[in-house]
Amino acid sequence: MLEVKFYSEAEDRLLKFAVIYAVAGEKMVLVKHRERRTYEIPGGHREPGETIEETAARELKEETGAETFTLKPVSVYSVTGRNRVNDTGEETYGMLFYAEITSFGKIESEIERIGFFDSLPEALTYPEIQPKLAERVRKEKEAYVL
Repeated sequence: MLEVKFYSEAEDRLLKFAVIYAVAGEKMVLVKHRERRTYEIPGGHREPGETIEETAARELKEETGAETFTLKPVSVYSVTGRNRVNDTGEETYGMLFYAEITSFGKIESEIERIGFFDSLPEALTYPEIQPKLAERVRKEKEAYVL
């Protein structure tokens, strides 16, 4: 079982992932990797020398083809437990972002297609993590923080 926690901040060196809850108009933007049958919130690993904000912008562009967008940090999150990207099960940290996409270009990554949704579909790549991240963004939006 995976445990997801949220923090107001964390040491920058701990932030290994950026996940971007993206919307276009009123629809949530999710991506489908060409090797999976499930959808996921855009995001990925931080590369050496990148700020976490640069990681978020790069991943959003690569995975969705976003050309024009706004990007806002929401919360630091962590996941404890073994999953597809963590074989040790140790607590790993990332930054959750919110993005509003206003124009799209070409997708230049392992992503087969993007999908536009009113809510999260049942077929999720990380079903124990993604709903909790999406809920955190919704709560922040309702509180008028985003």
